[in-house]
Amino acid sequence: MSQKTDHLQQLAEIKTMMERSSRFLSLSGLSGVFAGFFALAGAAAFYIFVNQRIGYGYSELAHRLPIDLDMDFYTFCFVDAGATLFLALAVGSYFTARKAKEDGQRIWDLSVLRFMFNLFIPLATGGLFCLILLFKYHWFGIIPPATLIFYGLALLNGSKYTLDEVRWLGISELILGLIGCLYLGYGVTLWAIGFGVLHIVYGLIMYIRYEAKPKEKKYW
Repeated sequence: MSQKTDHLQQLAEIKTMMERSSRFLSLSGLSGVFAGFFALAGAAAFYIFVNQRIGYGYSELAHRLPIDLDMDFYTFCFVDAGATLFLALAVGSYFTARKAKEDGQRIWDLSVLRFMFNLFIPLATGGLFCLILLFKYHWFGIIPPATLIFYGLALLNGSKYTLDEVRWLGISELILGLIGCLYLGYGVTLWAIGFGVLHIVYGLIMYIRYEAKPKEKKYW
C-alpha cells in the first residue's frame, strides 16, 4: 500500500513539474482584487464626470450616433482609463512577482511570454477597434461592451497557459459584453461589473484557493 502511495505521489510531483514548465501558475489573487477596486473607482469617476459635464444621462450618450462632445470629455476618458490601467498593472505586477518568488518560479520565462503574447493579440486588436469606433465613427456607446468582449477573448486565448479559473473569468466577461451590446444604456454599469466586481470575486477565489493555504494548493 505504501509503495502504491509513493508511486501516486511521484506521479503527482511529475505532473506538477510539467505544468510548471508549460503554464504560468503564479498569478496572484490579490492582483485581481485590487484591479477590481481600481475599475470600480474609474467607473464611478466617469459617471460623476458625465453627470456634471453633460446635460443628459449616460443612456442617451450611449445611444447617440455620432456623439458631439468637446475635447475635455475625450481627455478625461483617456486619463481615467489610463490611470485605472496603470494602477491595475502596477499593483498586479507587484503581487504576481511576489507570489512567483514565493513559489520559486521565475517572473519571466517561456510560459509567461506565451501567456502574455496570447493575451496581447486580442487586447491590442480590441483597443484599435475601439479607437476606430471613437474617432472615425464617433460612436461611444458600443465601446464599453466591446472592451468586455475583447478582454474575454484575450483571457480565453491566454487561459491555456495559466490557471483554469482564468477561462471562466473570460467566459463571464464575454457574456457581459454581449449583454451590453443589447442594452447600450447599461454599458458602463456592465463594464464596472465585469472589470470591477468579477475581478474582485475572481481574485478572492484565487487567493483562498492558492494563497491563503499554500501547503494545500493544487495546480490540477
